[in-house]
Amino acid sequence: MTANQRAFNLPDRLAAKADPALIAADERHFEAIAESIEESTAELTRRLDAARRSGGGIGQAALDRDLEIHRLTAQLRLLRRFGLDLCLGRIVGDDGETIYIGRRGLTDASGRRLLVDWRTPAAEPFFAATHAKPMGLVSRRRYRWTGGRISDYWDEVFTPDGLVRNAALDDQSAFIASLGSSRSPRMRDVLSTIQADQDAIIRAGSRGALVVDGGPGTGKTVVALHRAAFLLYADPRLAPSHGGVLFVGPTPAYLAYVDDVLPSLGEESVQICTLSDLVTEGATARTEPDPDVAVLKSSAELVGAVEAAVRFYEESPAEELTVETPWADLWLGPAEWAEAFDAVEPGTAHNDARDEVWEALLDILIDQFEDEEVPPHLVRRSLLQNESLAATFAKAWPLLDPAGVVGDLWTVPAYLRRCAPWLSSEQVGMLQRADARSWTVSDLPFLDAARQRIGDPDAARRRRRREAALAADRQRMADVVDDLIAADDSEMLVMTMLRGRDFQNTLDDEAGLPSTDPDLLAGPFAHVIVDEAQELTDAEWQMLLRRCPSRSFTVVGDRAQARHGFAESWQERLQRVGLGRVELSSLSINHRTPAEVMAEAEPVIRAALPDANVPTSIRSNGRPVVHASRPELDSIVETWLATHPEGIACVIGDSSFASTSRVRSLRPEHSKGLEFDLVVLVDPQAFGTGTEGAVDRYVAMTRATEQLVILTR
Repeated sequence: MTANQRAFNLPDRLAAKADPALIAADERHFEAIAESIEESTAELTRRLDAARRSGGGIGQAALDRDLEIHRLTAQLRLLRRFGLDLCLGRIVGDDGETIYIGRRGLTDASGRRLLVDWRTPAAEPFFAATHAKPMGLVSRRRYRWTGGRISDYWDEVFTPDGLVRNAALDDQSAFIASLGSSRSPRMRDVLSTIQADQDAIIRAGSRGALVVDGGPGTGKTVVALHRAAFLLYADPRLAPSHGGVLFVGPTPAYLAYVDDVLPSLGEESVQICTLSDLVTEGATARTEPDPDVAVLKSSAELVGAVEAAVRFYEESPAEELTVETPWADLWLGPAEWAEAFDAVEPGTAHNDARDEVWEALLDILIDQFEDEEVPPHLVRRSLLQNESLAATFAKAWPLLDPAGVVGDLWTVPAYLRRCAPWLSSEQVGMLQRADARSWTVSDLPFLDAARQRIGDPDAARRRRRREAALAADRQRMADVVDDLIAADDSEMLVMTMLRGRDFQNTLDDEAGLPSTDPDLLAGPFAHVIVDEAQELTDAEWQMLLRRCPSRSFTVVGDRAQARHGFAESWQERLQRVGLGRVELSSLSINHRTPAEVMAEAEPVIRAALPDANVPTSIRSNGRPVVHASRPELDSIVETWLATHPEGIACVIGDSSFASTSRVRSLRPEHSKGLEFDLVVLVDPQAFGTGTEGAVDRYVAMTRATEQLVILTR
């Protein structure tokens, strides 16, 4: 920033706010920030270049280098992305100290603190202070940035002294002003306008499950995303090296809408997905065609049948087997089989355990061999080449395909009855289908449970191929070393050093070996955040609980937006699915939806759910809900586009309407978590009946931030 390029770029209508008495101190501070950003950028670039030039190493050294490159890259990307607008605002304490709050901390070359990271305790009053609880503040200033310069700012004072300490007061707070801005295809940056009730939830501890309950427009998603960034900063137990954070959203459209929020906060380690993304088959899974079957498959108890289905293939043989060797016949009876099967370490996946059982079986047979003149390794080699033993073992402990096991449950009635004996004959029949692998969304918890219990057969094969390839490479390298040593005629025989362990590690080159890339969504994670959690079935909850052994969760949702009803309390539901410690925080202020829209939406949901937690809207824009007919859809959208050069509209309920860059077309159930300037509902009565229809209408109506239009046929 040069002298001719000041931080403040206020329009003429805000000339009073441009008074040097109000902004000169800020300008000087921003000059120091600009200088520090330039120095930090240069230093980070230098360190990143050095890290990239350094040798990759092997093992932990290679991992540490990659982590350092990732960390430096993320810091550099944040500085280059934001520049001066790293700064969110400032607070002045009753001791006269001014603290500037930033997306990340920043100090100058002398160590002077220029920006305090928004997640630190020192920054908390910027978000949490209220007039009832000023937290030691005299005043607070929030900036609005446009194109890297300040286009407006708002001051709040908490004591009479604040009135005489360079504060520009007006009738519009930064938060209320931000609500009126146009929407975009991605969630707006709202960090500087986090409210006190939201901030308290963001900064809450991570032990147990914290439920964030709130109706439309209360900022649940904002809280969830910022809480992810805060917890990663404030709680070392949740660091990526300890598992990190998983964020689960309801739909791909939702993920596209929010995917820029965490990077804008400097956090790029959070894994973000939908439930369907957790399972490979989720990409093509369809909705369960029979609602009654969907209800049956929503049971966590039925998911437990997967364990019985796998154990069916882990029952030790009852028959006897004679194993021939060139020297003597060895013997396997039921007791020996059982001993080998019991050698598996608890928690080992079925396919991985296969190697453990095989090794135990070989040891049992070798121990029977009494001829001391025959070396054990020759006996072992003979056993490994015994086709009868290999075939019997393959049948006793087969390599399983998770999808095949689940498919068998839905196509072999006797198998399902054995694994889920509590089901009635009618229920067993309902669950059967002709195509074993015609996967539905309701099948995903079963496929997930099977994959965890069985393991990925392809991964096991890739691991064996990798181990075999590495062993072959080492053998070839050993042969080369032997040749070099044999040809070494130097006085000190320096080639013998090649047999040393350090040299052997250096000679191992794993870059060209078959990949064993891990599943980044498999877990375990240290903390899981799930949005729109009211829609999860008991079976789907098991998918998330498997990935978070610590049971550290942030659960975000609204019982009134549950399409299939939510008769329990949050505590009852979560404790039933397996979360023991549950705390509840509620958000009751609707910051997004105008009062005019909420007045129309509230009766819709209360007709189905009289006790629905409908939030209170704090803003009114004077635009009543418009009622029109279906044929007017095109003209309504065209008129809005012509008169609104910015913003995003959405047509909900008309599958024939094609989406464009500024007008989305969605089904009502896919609009959850999103917001639009204009929402046009097409024949909302066709959304359905009962609770599901009422919830879909309520959710769709409350996506509007400026104007709602309802079209009937």
